[in-house]
Amino acid sequence: MSEKRKIIIDTDPGQDDAVAILLALGSMDELDVLGLTSVAGNVPLALTTRNARIVLEVAGKKDIPVYAGCDKPISRQLVTAEHVHGATGLDGPELFEPTIPVQDKHAVDFIIDTLRSEPEGSVTLCTLGALTNIATAFSRAPDIAGRVKELVMMGGGYFEGGNITPAAEFNIYVDPEAADLVMKSGVPIVMMPLDVTHKVLTTKERVAKIAALNTPVSKFVVEMLDFFERFDIEKYGSDGGPLHDPTVIAYLLKPDLFTGRVCNVEIEVNSELTLGMTVVDWWHVTQRAHNALVIGDVDADGFFALLTERIGRL
Repeated sequence: MSEKRKIIIDTDPGQDDAVAILLALGSMDELDVLGLTSVAGNVPLALTTRNARIVLEVAGKKDIPVYAGCDKPISRQLVTAEHVHGATGLDGPELFEPTIPVQDKHAVDFIIDTLRSEPEGSVTLCTLGALTNIATAFSRAPDIAGRVKELVMMGGGYFEGGNITPAAEFNIYVDPEAADLVMKSGVPIVMMPLDVTHKVLTTKERVAKIAALNTPVSKFVVEMLDFFERFDIEKYGSDGGPLHDPTVIAYLLKPDLFTGRVCNVEIEVNSELTLGMTVVDWWHVTQRAHNALVIGDVDADGFFALLTERIGRL
C-alpha cells in the first residue's frame, strides 16, 4: 500500500464542489484530507463554510476540520453565482444546520502552518474555487510555495472560452489577481479548464447509475445534480451539465484518465473585455516559461465509473 496523499481542499461549495469533496471522502485509503478551507465564490463565505460542513456530515466524516477563509477577493468586489447554484449554493437536497464546528484558525493561517509543519513536498492543494486563500497565503508566507507538492485547480478555459463572461471562467474571474499570483508562484500546477470539465456531462444514464447505489449519500448527490444541471442544459443544450470540480480529485486518484500538455498560462488582470481570461500558450508560440500542465481531454466514462464507485463507498 503506497502512502496516502495529503491534501487540503480549498472550496466554495457549490454542488460540483460538494461532489468533489465526496469523491475525496470516498477515497480515504488513498487520500489524507487534512482539512477543508472555505472561500467566497459561488455564494458568500458564510454559506460556502456551512455547505462544506453539511457535505462532511452527509458523508459521516465529522472529524475533518473546516477553516473559514477570505470573504472577498484580494482587490475586487465579490461576484457570486446564485443563478447557477441557487440561494444556498447547494440547492436541490433538503439542507440542515450542520453541527461540525468551524475552527478558530483562519484558513490562510491553516494553509501556511500546514505547509510549514508537514514534510516539504508532501501536501497537495486542491482548489475548487477562487484562488484568494492560496494567493493570500503565498504572499503572506513566501517560503511555503516551495513546500507545495502540487496545486491541482479547477479554473480557466481556452478553446471553450469562458462561462461567466465570453473570455473568463468563473473561478478565475472572481479573483484574477489571486490567480495571477498563483500562476507566477513557481508551484507545480495542474489546471482543469472548461475544455475538460465540459466533457464530463451528467447524462441521465450516468446519474441513474449513481441513483442506483440507493444510499443517503447517493440520494444527496442525485438531488444536487438534478438542480445543478438544469442551468447548463438550458445554456448549452447538452444532455446533462458539466461536473467541473470533481475532475481535480479524479486526477489525483487516476491521472491516466486525463491528457494535456505543459504550457505557459497568463491571467488577464487589466482588460475590461477579457478580465480573468486564462491565456494558454497551447501552441507554444511565445518564449514564456511553462508554468502549468493544462488538461485538455478526459476518459469521461472512466471518470464517472470512478466517481460512482467511490460515492458508493460512503
